[in-house]
Amino acid sequence: MKLYQFVIVSVLFFTAVVAAAGPQKEPNLSGPKSVYDELKKAPAKYRGKTNPLDNDTDAVAAGGILFEEHCEECHGKEGMGGKKAPSLRAEEVQNAERGAIFWILTNGVVRKRMPVWSKLPEPERWQLVSYIKSLGTDAAETKAAGKP
Repeated sequence: MKLYQFVIVSVLFFTAVVAAAGPQKEPNLSGPKSVYDELKKAPAKYRGKTNPLDNDTDAVAAGGILFEEHCEECHGKEGMGGKKAPSLRAEEVQNAERGAIFWILTNGVVRKRMPVWSKLPEPERWQLVSYIKSLGTDAAETKAAGKP
């Protein structure tokens, strides 16, 4: 075999190997995803919703009872976070639109094991939103982030 034939065969072989390997994935240059990124995925029509129970003085207490029944097991006492789910006192949650939180409660995040709560009546989901927003941020978390 002559040298130019060897080069042609080698190039064809290399091309076939690369083609067989399939397309290469682009590296993820955006860094690790936050567990709170799901809030950003809420559709605009939900993000713009206001909580109809914002002026209901009993909504936070009712939401607290619902939270104990449905959410505390994963999100921990008073939403501090646990082994199964993140803190709801994080700035990402506390600064999120009420409608975005409502959307997460309604649709869940199944691949992250957050259940769908659409079977809860809408007023109860809004009570949960009222309770979650009442938690505020965790003082230790705020200090760790270097904020007063």
